[in-house]
Amino acid sequence: MIGSVSPGLVLILGALLVPFLPGKLRYAYMLALPVLAGLQLYGLEQGNFAQTEIFGYTLTLVRVDKLSVVFGTIFLIAAFLNVIYGLHQRDAMQEVAALVYSGAAISAVFVGDLISLFVFWELTAISSVFLIWASRSERAIRAGLRYLIIQVGSGVILLAGVTLYAQQTGSIAFGHLGLTNLATGLILIAFGIKAAFPFLHNWLQDAYPEATVTGTVVLSAFTTKLAIYALVRGYPGTEILIYIGAIMTVFPVFFAVIENDLRRVLAYSLNNQVGFMVVGIGIGTPLALNGAVSHAFVHIIYKSLLFMSMGAVLHRTGTIKGSELGGLFKSMPLTTLFCIVGAASISAFPLFSGFVTKSLILTATAEQGYVIAWLVLLFASAGVFHHSGIKIPYFAFFAHDSGLRCREAPLNMLIAMGIAAGLCIFFGVYPDPLYALLPYEADYAPYTASHVLSQLQLLLFSALAFALLMRTGLYPPELRATNLDSDWLYRKAAPALVRRVMALGGEVRDGAVAHAKRWLEATFLQIHRHHGPSGILARTLSTGSTVLWVVVLLGLTLLMAYL
Repeated sequence: MIGSVSPGLVLILGALLVPFLPGKLRYAYMLALPVLAGLQLYGLEQGNFAQTEIFGYTLTLVRVDKLSVVFGTIFLIAAFLNVIYGLHQRDAMQEVAALVYSGAAISAVFVGDLISLFVFWELTAISSVFLIWASRSERAIRAGLRYLIIQVGSGVILLAGVTLYAQQTGSIAFGHLGLTNLATGLILIAFGIKAAFPFLHNWLQDAYPEATVTGTVVLSAFTTKLAIYALVRGYPGTEILIYIGAIMTVFPVFFAVIENDLRRVLAYSLNNQVGFMVVGIGIGTPLALNGAVSHAFVHIIYKSLLFMSMGAVLHRTGTIKGSELGGLFKSMPLTTLFCIVGAASISAFPLFSGFVTKSLILTATAEQGYVIAWLVLLFASAGVFHHSGIKIPYFAFFAHDSGLRCREAPLNMLIAMGIAAGLCIFFGVYPDPLYALLPYEADYAPYTASHVLSQLQLLLFSALAFALLMRTGLYPPELRATNLDSDWLYRKAAPALVRRVMALGGEVRDGAVAHAKRWLEATFLQIHRHHGPSGILARTLSTGSTVLWVVVLLGLTLLMAYL
């Protein structure tokens, strides 16, 4: 252990040397960084460290407890897998951005105050956008700008909430906040943007598919799960999160089913899975929070695996459109196998990781009497099996023979996918090591007859529904199309409305100017009529006429004075 340094700083500071190292030495160094950070993490004792005073407030750069350790652990696993997956690339910008981004997310889960959280919150936004811009396309540049605006905006809202909270309470400690006033409401909105709450979610589907092959995998692991960590820390038991999370699990299903870009399908699926975690946080019982945390843990692995497999397809074929793929199991059998493992995990098949975590959330929801929310989660579970469990591997590898023939994925990609797939199976078969990491004592047995049978029934009937829809031609075909989401409101509708308002304002302005001009012209005409050269007030009068008028006016004055 190097003092009480945050494990995330090992990655951030270590990333600064990456551009100066040659070839194989660079790769060995990048692989060593997450390992060193892991040794640093497990060399720390529980408690608060690296504290300092600033303007009367205490900053805590390292807070070690079970919640920070479990998120720090999975973030480091993801960082290690990401390095392996990206070893084929020759792009220092991506390598540095990925390490800084990973380190910022890890540092954020170890801080104990809201100011330090804000600093690393913004660092994740600034560093991650380079993973999108690294695609170096016009679409990626535009998507990256939108992503950066939204992510930095989240930080600005967070800072506003923290400022109000500090004024009201005199503290910046990051603990249980609760939705009690404007300050904590603003902080919740900031967390909700990163968690991709409904109507705040489109940055995810907009930006992730535009990132590089490696960048999308890296992005999928950290931002939304950092938000989940923050919600677990600050808002457990906040009931409104149950309903927000339930909506999050449902609406992406419909978009994912009709989406042709398979990485965008996975982006919607990511939104769906985060919704399960948000429901668990809203319920707030130890079982539900364990479910949310454990589901975030395994979700990072299996979602990374799915993005890795689709990234390998994109890397080898140059396309990720479902309408252009199919039959790749012949060319990429190992990638196909790993993708199926990820699909089984996200679908919560027994013996795969998603089963041993999602069931905690469903059980907690049922135990607390949230019947409608429980039914919604069941529907969402069937939906995720459709769009991620079946659609992703089916249309990429089996749907039809697209005629594409390519090599298997590069060795480093296969190694990363193999490790991730192994972890999905390991935690699915033997969840006890995962349960031991959770923040609360976990006395839960996922492999009961009722759990297994009910989940198998759900999956089998979902598979039957998919087969019937395919056989009858009712399943939405994979077509080149642009699917409208709520981002249409601010990307298209709002600018059009602004242009219309500006045009209407211009018409009103032009009308007002024209009216004023006509009034001034009429006024000047009247003045000219009376005071012009031929006007009555401009005529020259004789002395006699003038005297006469003076006498008349004097007489009228005397008469009025007499009366």
